Amino acid sequence: MPALLDAEPELIDLLHLGRPQVLGAWRVGDVLVDPGPSSCLSALLPVLEEHPPRVLALTHIHLDHAGASGSLLERFPDLEVWVHERGAPHLSDPSKLLQSAGRLYGADMQRLWGEVLPVPAERLRVLAGGEAIAPFRVAYTPGHASHHVSYLHEASGWAFTGDVTGVRIGAGPVLAPTPPPDIDLRAWRASLDVIEGWRPRRLAPMHFGAHGDVVSHLAALREHLDEVEAMARDLDEAGFASAIRARVAAFTDGIAAGSATAAVYEQATRPQQNFQGLSRYLRLREETP
Repeated sequence: MPALLDAEPELIDLLHLGRPQVLGAWRVGDVLVDPGPSSCLSALLPVLEEHPPRVLALTHIHLDHAGASGSLLERFPDLEVWVHERGAPHLSDPSKLLQSAGRLYGADMQRLWGEVLPVPAERLRVLAGGEAIAPFRVAYTPGHASHHVSYLHEASGWAFTGDVTGVRIGAGPVLAPTPPPDIDLRAWRASLDVIEGWRPRRLAPMHFGAHGDVVSHLAALREHLDEVEAMARDLDEAGFASAIRARVAAFTDGIAAGSATAAVYEQATRPQQNFQGLSRYLRLREETP
């Protein structure tokens, strides 16, 4: 346990579809936060084989974050999976998860995410939020997904936040990934308050890297959530996607690898899907008394 408590967080670039900085798994000692999809196992496994993980700490069960979980459990027989109680049934039986993802990705499912194997229920540690599991604290942080949790590594002060602190690539802006089906902007804003209340030293989302300007990062994401809520109400899908791409271009044009950074954003968080998730949220909110 001392080695785990003292471990410095390590970023493993999963090289999704061969592209750097799209997906990054975080390793803290023998805990791996969000292993990514099975399509990235060729990048992940060589790093893990020398020091096998004891725990997969999932922030949520979307395929880009957790799709490789079942495959890793087959390879590492002592591995335990941490997951929120709302997500746990869909790891044990991923049929509904795959059906939902299939509506978004269609024929690209296998290419993007690879094989998705079930996780035996007896190998799950089911979380509600509020747990203290040394060396981590767990918080329930919905908004991007109704089953999203975040982890504070108390020794380092790093917060592993999945998607709830947004997508930020290099010198680009902070964007909110808002795909269907269960975006909730009110819950998301409350979750950012929870993260900020931890006073973390660094934010470590999956997309991508670690960011030490915590207060300004969270402020930028709050502002962006307000902007995209209004944009989804006022624009159609094509107009929304164009506006998001222009926002990325405004940050990345004229810098080294600017066009490459824009391509990473496009792969990490698709503007059309973000519009669809926001539109669904706004429609359901209007329909709910």
